[in-house]
Amino acid sequence: MIITRTPFRISFFGGGTDYPVWYEKNGGAVLSTTINKYCYISCRYLPPFFPYKFRIRYSFREETQALDEIKHPSVRESLKFLNIEEGIEMVHTSDLPAQSGMGSSSSFTVGFLNSLYALIGKIVGKRQLAIEAIHIEQNLIKENIGSQDQVAVAFGGLNKITFGGEQQIYVQPVTIASAKMNLLQEYSMLFFTGFSRNASEIAGEQIRLTNTKKKELTAMVEMVEKAVEVLNSRTFETEKFARLLHESWMIKKEFSSLISTPEIDGIYDTARSAGASGGKLLGAGGGGFMLLFAHPEIQPKIKEKLKKLLYVPFKFENLGSQVIFYSPQESWSNINK
Repeated sequence: MIITRTPFRISFFGGGTDYPVWYEKNGGAVLSTTINKYCYISCRYLPPFFPYKFRIRYSFREETQALDEIKHPSVRESLKFLNIEEGIEMVHTSDLPAQSGMGSSSSFTVGFLNSLYALIGKIVGKRQLAIEAIHIEQNLIKENIGSQDQVAVAFGGLNKITFGGEQQIYVQPVTIASAKMNLLQEYSMLFFTGFSRNASEIAGEQIRLTNTKKKELTAMVEMVEKAVEVLNSRTFETEKFARLLHESWMIKKEFSSLISTPEIDGIYDTARSAGASGGKLLGAGGGGFMLLFAHPEIQPKIKEKLKKLLYVPFKFENLGSQVIFYSPQESWSNINK
């Protein structure tokens, strides 16, 4: 039995510049952190006593004899990618809902790959997990998805991630003093809007419009550098960071009419009128979680104004995807040889 734990992520800046259609020509960058909300995956070889070969449990339950009949795309393509033909049982649970803008689909793919490698007895690094998860999601499943989520959740921590150039992907940990890190966390608030959305549809439109949004995407990359400069300054000027978040959200809303809605705009405006200095909707847009940035003394007022929404406390984490339980198991096909 293998159990992996893979974090979800918060993207502060640069979202949208991590699509290959953009960064392969222009370069991209994001500033993001992982948090202590997780995707858990348990995986084992399925004993051959059942009338099916694969038992897959997530929000649905699948029991099938043939690999190609598995409906969960990431499970199916990951098993194919690693050439695993033995019977498998996989169980997925999560701290946060799917389609919420927190990188949940990539957390699943990275975590499942991590569990499968442990199951077959191979050690792999974080970069390999990220690159292979990107390949599975973008090329095999053919999702409209960027490259930041897989890297963020595989590596863990607060990172500046750059895309393009010879290395294609480069992860630079943001090494700031603990006092600044604490301020960044204390000022950050997370609310669930309650709205679900199809991220692939929204991202697909953004990808189609890439060539018409060069000015906006270039500005998004520049904001990553500006945010790092704010964090690197002798005194962490929280208001500057908040203003950048606000500017970033205003620019992102212009990418597509699908990114925001009147309801989401109303939530953000209410938070701003209650004292939030900045914020943004996480992920592709359309719903999910909203990140707000506000002085701790003002936060109770914001919570009161947004009391109809679910407030989600969190802390930053630094480990990335981890195997948290490892009990070696021989496949039944090897045992019966």
